Amino acid sequence: MKLARFRYQNNIKLGVVKDDQIYPLPAQAQLPETMPELLNALSDRTTRETLETLPSSVQAVPLSDVTLLAPIPAPEKFIGVGLNYADHIAETGLETPSFPTLFNKQSSCVIGPDDAIHRPRVSEKLDYEGELALVIGKTCRHVPYDQAHKVIAGYTIVNDVSIRDWQIKAPTWTLGKSFDTHGPMGPWIVTADEVDPHNLDLKTWVNDELRQDSNTKHLIFDCYKLVETLSTVCTLKPGDVIATGTCSGVGVKMKPRGYMKPGDVVTIELEGIGRLSNPVIEEPDDTPLY
Repeated sequence: MKLARFRYQNNIKLGVVKDDQIYPLPAQAQLPETMPELLNALSDRTTRETLETLPSSVQAVPLSDVTLLAPIPAPEKFIGVGLNYADHIAETGLETPSFPTLFNKQSSCVIGPDDAIHRPRVSEKLDYEGELALVIGKTCRHVPYDQAHKVIAGYTIVNDVSIRDWQIKAPTWTLGKSFDTHGPMGPWIVTADEVDPHNLDLKTWVNDELRQDSNTKHLIFDCYKLVETLSTVCTLKPGDVIATGTCSGVGVKMKPRGYMKPGDVVTIELEGIGRLSNPVIEEPDDTPLY
């Protein structure tokens, strides 16, 4: 299933996407009202059956009539992974890590499909990173590798937008990864039963130029290893998002540099999940200064 969060007639709703239609969750079905709660309920057979039968029980709305929103608007944990594709490591000239390189993206950076990415006032080194992201569906701790698939509710697309000079200002990378609007996410969550996360083609375009072209089979630390590692340290909760890293083709390694600029549109396509597209604009003048 494709689970979406969307705005329709000035109301924010959850729904199931099928083809070019979306089926809103009916209030009378007493289903969860937030995406994390819905993901947590997926293991309940009654909830699952209700969702699967929505196309035959509720009125569909054309996708063209709704505004898709970030499926998880404010994840409690939004974690990124650096240097997790062999081809990306090769283009950086760095050594392959023996342990995952993990960092936080602040949840205030999250935006949805078609929302504008801001090029901030302080830097023009605005880069894209197309990524597969896993979304946790169960509260869990100390999850062994061979059980990790059971706590993943589904998968979505993340653009780990990065300000390269600010990324290197601090060894944690968090500052350069957390500017407002620098966490595009969506267009929906595809439930884990429909996706093999470790064999998906990943492509990123800036305008009409294909910049990234790889496959998640080249992940160094796969989704289950990331869950195992993180759950050793902290409790993972429904709605936590882990972006699994990017492949080669980032703008900082192009000659000349391929940074995004106002007027560009960056589009990420992930096999079996969909497409996430966002325009780039200058940071608006009316952004609060204090």
